[in-house]
Amino acid sequence: MWNYNIQTFSRRPFQFSRQYGSLILNCLLTLMCPLNCLFAQSAVEQVHIAPRTNLLERTPDKPLNTREKPFLSRVDLVLVPVSVSDPLNHLVLGLAKENFQIFDNKELQSIDHFSSEDVPISLVIVLDTSASMASNNKIGNAREAVLELLNTSNPQDEVLLITVADKPELQSVFTNSIENIQSALFKPLVRGSTALLDGIYLAISQMKHAKYSRKALLIISDGGDNHSRYGEREIVDLVKESDVIIYSLGIYDQYFQSEEERLGPQLLSDVSELTGGRLFTVNNPNGLANVASSIGAELRSQYVLGYSLKTPLRDGKWHKIKVKFLRPKGLPRVQVNARKGYYAPSR
Repeated sequence: MWNYNIQTFSRRPFQFSRQYGSLILNCLLTLMCPLNCLFAQSAVEQVHIAPRTNLLERTPDKPLNTREKPFLSRVDLVLVPVSVSDPLNHLVLGLAKENFQIFDNKELQSIDHFSSEDVPISLVIVLDTSASMASNNKIGNAREAVLELLNTSNPQDEVLLITVADKPELQSVFTNSIENIQSALFKPLVRGSTALLDGIYLAISQMKHAKYSRKALLIISDGGDNHSRYGEREIVDLVKESDVIIYSLGIYDQYFQSEEERLGPQLLSDVSELTGGRLFTVNNPNGLANVASSIGAELRSQYVLGYSLKTPLRDGKWHKIKVKFLRPKGLPRVQVNARKGYYAPSR
C-alpha cells in the first residue's frame, strides 16, 4: 500500500512601498515567470512513496502496468502478491484469475487486475555476520547462497546489502551490479552478537531509496536476536505498515544454545508470513544455495491480484486480507502465501 503526497511550494508575499510598489512588482513578475513554471513542474514531479495507501490511476480499458510506479488518482486499489506451491514445494504456474478469491475484512472483492509477469524488484539482503555464523562454515555457505540468488535474478533487479552483528551496517547502496554486491559480501568480519531486529528496521527504512514499486527483503540468520535496541512489537508494527514482502532463510543447529536462538525461528516466521513471504529452514548449511535459488524463483513467479474497494475507507485501521484458492480439477492441495493485511489511509 502506498501513499502519494504531492508537495507544493509556499512563498511569503513581498511588501512594497506605495511609491515604487507598482513598478517593482511588475519587474519581479516578469523576471519570475520562468521560475514559476519550473516550480510548478517540480511540484508535480516530486511524488514520494510511503506506506498506508492504495491510490493508483486506472481506467476501465487500461490494465494495470505493474512495471511502473503507480501515481496519484482518486481510485482505491489494493495490490496483493500471491505465491502458490504444491506439497513438494514446487511453484504452481499457469493459474488464472478465476482460480482465486480475495476477501477484505471478510467481504468478497472483485479481482479487477491480475498479473503473473516477472517484473524487476528492489531487494534488500540482511546477512547475519555474528560470531555464531563462523561455525560449520555457515557464513561461507550464506555468501554462496546470496551469489546464487543474484545469478538467477532478473538482470534489472536492484540489490542492497546489510550485515548484522553487534549492530547493522550498510555495505552497499542499491545496485544491479553483481560484482559490487560480491565485493561487499566479503568486507565484514564475523564477530559479535546479533542485532537482527535493528537490521530489519534499517532494511525497511532503506526502501525509501528503492527504484521499483515491488520490494522484497531476504533475511539470512542462524539464530534469534540478542542485541537490538528495537523490540519485536515495534518491528512487527513497522512490517505491517510497509509494502515489503519478507523471506527468511534460517540456518539452525540441531540444539539451540540459548533462549534467543530457540525463539529465532518463530520470530522470522511471524514477520515473513505477515507480508506474504515465508521462512525456509536449513539444517545443513550446504543446502543454502539451493534454497536461495528457490526463493528467487518464487519472487519472480508471484501472481499479483488487484481489487478496488467497494467502499473506500479512511479509518486508518488494519484490514485483514484472505486469499482463497479455487483448486482446478486434478491439482493436488497447494499452499497459498499472501499478505495478511494492510492499514487503510487515515484521511
